[in-house]
This record gives sequence, C-alpha cells and structure tokens, in this order.
Amino acid sequence: MAYENPDSNGEASGERGESGEVVGGGGVACGEPEASASLRAFGAVVQALREHAGLSREEFAELVRFSKHTIASIEQGRRMPDADFVVRAEPALGDTGALRRALPHLTRQPGLASWFRRWARLEAEAISLYTYECRLVPGLLQTEAYARAVSLSVPPVPDAVTLDQRISARLARQELLSVTRKPPTAFSFIVEQAVLERRTGGEAVTREVFDRLLEVIEGNWNVEFQLMPLRQPVHAGLDGPLMLAETTDNRWYVYSEGQKNGRLIADPKEISVLQQRYAKLRSQALTPDDSLGLLKRMRGAL
Repeated sequence: MAYENPDSNGEASGERGESGEVVGGGGVACGEPEASASLRAFGAVVQALREHAGLSREEFAELVRFSKHTIASIEQGRRMPDADFVVRAEPALGDTGALRRALPHLTRQPGLASWFRRWARLEAEAISLYTYECRLVPGLLQTEAYARAVSLSVPPVPDAVTLDQRISARLARQELLSVTRKPPTAFSFIVEQAVLERRTGGEAVTREVFDRLLEVIEGNWNVEFQLMPLRQPVHAGLDGPLMLAETTDNRWYVYSEGQKNGRLIADPKEISVLQQRYAKLRSQALTPDDSLGLLKRMRGAL
C-alpha cells in the first residue's frame, strides 16, 4: 500500500501560495514551520504510546501507512498530523482516545509550506470552495502571464526553471474548475475590484485576465463570481483574504494567508465565525450579474 509522501506536495516544483510566497523548494521561508508547544506535546505522546506498545518507528509507520519520515516529523512536533493519521494511529496505540481528543486543539507557528501543501490536498477533493481575495486574482483564475507577473513581483525573484515549474503547478490546479469532475466542485469567488484596477503585469496581461474571467464565468455553471466594489463603507473582509473548503464528508476547513505565513484552520468554532464573515461578504459584494456587467465594462475600457 502506498504511503503518504509529505515531501512530494509542492517542494519539487517550488510551488507558491496565492500571493506568490514560496511554498516549497528549500530555504528558510520554505521549510517546515516552527513547532508550537501543543505540537511538541502531541508528538511526545505519540512517541510514548508507540514505545509503550513496543513498536519501532518503522513498524508503526507500516501499521498507519505513513512513511517513517512523516512519523519522525510528527513525534518531533514539526508536522501537523492529518486526521487520517489519528484515525489509523489510535487502534495501533491502544485506542486510548488521547490523540483523537487532542487533535482539534493543536496549533503551530505560521508556516506557509506545510499549510499550503495540506490545503492543496483538501482543495483537490473539495465539493465546495469559497475564496475572498483582496490582493490578487485567485490562482485558479489566473492566466500564465499573470501568474508569471505575480511571481516576478514578490522577492526573492526565482530563476527561470523554478519560475516555469511554479507556474505549471499553479495552472495544473485549474483543472478543478472543470464541470466534468464527478461531482463538479461548487465555486464562489469574491474579488476586490481594486485587484483588477491595479493592472498587475501591464495592460496586455490585464486584458488576458479579463478574458479569462469572462470565459470561466460564462462557461462554467459551477462558478459564481462577485466583485467587491471600490466603495464599500461596511466591509466584513478587512482582516484579509480567506479560503474555505467543504470536503466530501461535509467537513469545512479554512486557509488564510499573509506575509510569509499561512494558517490552516480546522476548529469548528473558528470556522463558524469565518463562514459568517464570508456570508456577509457575499451580501456586500455586487451580485453575480452586476459583477459580470462591470467586468465587461472594465474590459471594454482597456
């Protein structure tokens, strides 16, 4: 049976988050985030239970179907455990319930690399994806030229090979928009009008972006797109960008991203608050029809 390989998600291609921040590929900004006290404590408990069960790291890895390197990272508090890990680890370690009860309380210092790799896995399997973006066009809607302009705007500037790998990885994710997926993912995008007014990459790149947006909105019935107007005195998104995902088992996760950090949120109470904010943003943004009309007028003015 295949093991999860945490080193294969983003690092080889030097994938970046939505803002162009490095998600993998080496260097201080790309490594595992700094461990928190709760992750170190969780890892210590895993190790203690494993040793009490008389299992080596390799034997335990075989039982839970994760690599021994992933087990080491969890035990050392360097990796946020997946829910699947806890489900598999509990029976192997005596079914105490300790890991299951501890999982919702785990936190760690922000680190975009690990958070985005896990988010990308959730994103690929989600049945609903909601995105509010105030900095740039969401990655799933970007053109190749726009993705290149964004990557070249955020220091450190990558070399040509890394840049091409990064853009290819981002564009490959756009397959998620397809209406032929079973079931198709339901998308909601709320983007600040100012993002398009900025004209990242220049007017030619911006024209392509408008054309791409119009193509997706008019050609994909599973995509809802709203613009947040330049003037909005009451605004629920002042804390920054927001992405929400609903999985096939109807669990919700949230990913938020900032300067050199990202955070994956699984706590239901926090998610409830952020869902309320997203609902408010939907009511404050232009309707989908009005947004489409504004996009066409903005495109015509270029």
